[in-house]
Amino acid sequence: MGEILGLGVTHYPPLMLPDERMAVVLERTLQSARVPEAAKDRATWPAPMRAEWAANRNFAAAAAHRARLVEGFRAARRALDDFEPDIVLIWGDDQYENFREEGVPPFCVFALDEVESHPHHPRAFSDGSNIWHEPNDTVVRTRGHRAAGVWLASRLLDSGFDMTYAYKLRHERGLPHAFVNTLLYLDYDRRGFAWPVLPFQVNCYGSSVISKRGGTAHLQGAALPPDPPGPSPARCFALGAAVARAMQASPWRVALVASSSWSHAFLVKKHHWLHPDVAADRARFEELRDGQSERWAKLATAEIEQAGQQEFLNWICLAGAMHALGRPAQIIDYVETYIFNSSKCFAVFPPA
Repeated sequence: MGEILGLGVTHYPPLMLPDERMAVVLERTLQSARVPEAAKDRATWPAPMRAEWAANRNFAAAAAHRARLVEGFRAARRALDDFEPDIVLIWGDDQYENFREEGVPPFCVFALDEVESHPHHPRAFSDGSNIWHEPNDTVVRTRGHRAAGVWLASRLLDSGFDMTYAYKLRHERGLPHAFVNTLLYLDYDRRGFAWPVLPFQVNCYGSSVISKRGGTAHLQGAALPPDPPGPSPARCFALGAAVARAMQASPWRVALVASSSWSHAFLVKKHHWLHPDVAADRARFEELRDGQSERWAKLATAEIEQAGQQEFLNWICLAGAMHALGRPAQIIDYVETYIFNSSKCFAVFPPA
């Protein structure tokens, strides 16, 4: 019987940027013509947001935010080191990276042998500068686990899930950022990450994956008609449970990792895309803390999207897995923010 460890982390892109660029998402949103001028007036912002903005005048708030995230990742890494997994399965989203107009599956298991990624290649909000001062042409080589990917996809298909699987990536930079950032941050201190990785894509962005390019295209130009929705919270919860049962019956020690921040400011229209839905995130955190994450299966897709919690579907997969195994969460940290785009949570679900 396979042993299982559960971990919840984030893949927040600005964590790899210097402190002075930590608030880059908000800074770019403030330049958008779609944000009403009145909403850009800091006097209208929630009091905690104004205080956090003021505290970041010399980037002190950014440094404090980074410190907590790094400590969260170090705690998660210690759990991995102690567990010594055979495979690290990561539930992550794809933001118009590997899946584009040619096809967007609700879920996809990547049964890879190995993949090369280029995480510091210049992109929309970054010139490739990073906290480790690694060059833009840095290559991250990640071992996959093709046999486990085939094995898992087969058992999910047998369980009634119409699974998509892939043996290769189409993304020109290698692993989509939800996966490669997770690996970079779990190795923040650059000690190496040798465990085979099983990327498990979830179409978190659903109605925004093409129309918003899985990000902020709606703030940079005309909005396109929405796409079909992603998988429902109930389906993600059930899928997580099926993955846990399959892996428990496997010969491997498996770390099941959900990687995402929670509410994303640039997805919260009711806040003019300036700050996340902190109240909704607090509700989800309290449910996790109090051992009531099964309530997440009852969330509606519309509720998730209105709160900007699209990426939270990754955590719902993990919650389904841990609920099936009867594993309560041990909270590492819950990091709330208004100006750094999204609140983040770190949790570990130790093996029985």
